[in-house]
Amino acid sequence: MSRLYAFLLSVLALALPLPAVAAVLVASVDRARLAVGESFELSLETGDVTLFGRPDTAPLEADFHVGDVRQVNRPASIADDRAASTRWIVSLVALGSGTLTIPALQVGELRSQPIVVQVLDAPAATSASAAPVFIEASLDQEQVYVQAQAVLTLRVYHSVALYDDSLFAPPELSDARVEPLGPRRTYEKVINGVRHGVIETRYALYPQRSGELVLPALMFTATTVASDDNGRPRPGTQVRVASASLSLKVLPKPGLYPADAAWLPARSLSLSETWNPAPETASVGQSLTRTLTLEADGLSSAQLPPLPDGAVDAMRRYPDQPRLDDQHTERGLVGSRQEREALVPSRPGRSELPAVDIVWWNTREDHLEHTSLPARAFEVQPAAEPASVTSLPGRALPGPLWPWQLATALLSLTTLLGFGLWWRARSRPAVARLAAAGPSARGLLDDLKRACLNNDPQSSRQALDAWARQQSETLAQMAVRHPPLSDALDGLNGALYSEAGRYWQGRRLWQAVSSLPNGGRPAGAEESLPPLYPK
Repeated sequence: MSRLYAFLLSVLALALPLPAVAAVLVASVDRARLAVGESFELSLETGDVTLFGRPDTAPLEADFHVGDVRQVNRPASIADDRAASTRWIVSLVALGSGTLTIPALQVGELRSQPIVVQVLDAPAATSASAAPVFIEASLDQEQVYVQAQAVLTLRVYHSVALYDDSLFAPPELSDARVEPLGPRRTYEKVINGVRHGVIETRYALYPQRSGELVLPALMFTATTVASDDNGRPRPGTQVRVASASLSLKVLPKPGLYPADAAWLPARSLSLSETWNPAPETASVGQSLTRTLTLEADGLSSAQLPPLPDGAVDAMRRYPDQPRLDDQHTERGLVGSRQEREALVPSRPGRSELPAVDIVWWNTREDHLEHTSLPARAFEVQPAAEPASVTSLPGRALPGPLWPWQLATALLSLTTLLGFGLWWRARSRPAVARLAAAGPSARGLLDDLKRACLNNDPQSSRQALDAWARQQSETLAQMAVRHPPLSDALDGLNGALYSEAGRYWQGRRLWQAVSSLPNGGRPAGAEESLPPLYPK
């Protein structure tokens, strides 16, 4: 019967309505900069899979030509922890140039946010645009500084259908580093009343030497789609078209740039920091995690230098490996470098971290700039002591006194009772002495040795604290008198406060403890063993 009741309760729980999950409608575009006549895609996505229908596209018709609207349902996936979602993809073509706003659209009860896109004037038609397949190559600027970013855009226009066997080799330059900017883009554009398919590829170029950089012509190869007598598609002719060669003027590093600073030519650069926990709550022995993030628009993460070392005498530093990341945007690469370190204060008092200053060259405004974080000072509190009850002189205890008087009387009675039992036991024959309650000194040393030889920093720290509580000195006092123990403790703290804990070797700590006087045992400590012949 109990199993039947449990089954009925589970069925009833499943039948109850679940609380509504707050769903949103997120809008995004595949391109935020485009030209008049070029198509782009607007995506509307929500996590509410019960939402049906299609978005109301009437607000778009004022500034855009609305094409196909298709719906994509994506199921949930446990493998990559992906939630289910529903997405609508709307094909749009801008009717005019300028800064256009895609208004908020509504699907059911949900409403998206507006999006701003930049629409450029359509370039003048050339003689090559009359060909069924042609290439357009362009640079986003005519001159750049050495090691600064220039974006090369290659667009293949085709008014005939092509097989998916196109080949476009990336540019090979001996005096520049070439980085692809994301996968190929495909869209449509109307040229002289003819609809063309567009294959767009972008590269970030970083010239390594000043002077003139010549970009050679690039070859595009593809096979056209033809039809047989029955109208079925078949491979047609192979087309090969080449782009025009381009030249880029590369300027040397300005003379007023500091010689001892890393050369950083960027459009913008930012430096930020985060703390966990806040440094104002610092105390001796408490780990503070400081994260510094350097982000540069127009540079890759590999070009960003290590941040200045902010060492402080009163703190131990345990840095982690830096995290490098590159983000592809409409204007090129945005590189970021994140450095995280654990700071452990070693003594109370005022501590100050020095300022962090980064020198860089603003390529947008063509001048030298400094981006810095100011020095940060905070007060380190002493380590927390175990709470103890003490009476302060000149102050009365709060509350009534009778509970304390009753507790004192009970304590006195139990003390007298215990003394009487002890006096009575003296007249009886001796019995085997019981082992002392709690772990013995030998057992604690065995636990510490086992944890150290297993290279387990967490268990070693716990065993070390348990062993230290039975000593006549604190760990800090023993570390001052025994340098090997001090070095071993620094290594253990480094393993606990950083990601290098899996490489920690505990043999050094065990050898330091074993080398202490009396082998790490408290003075006069003996094992509690029963006598062989009780008297």
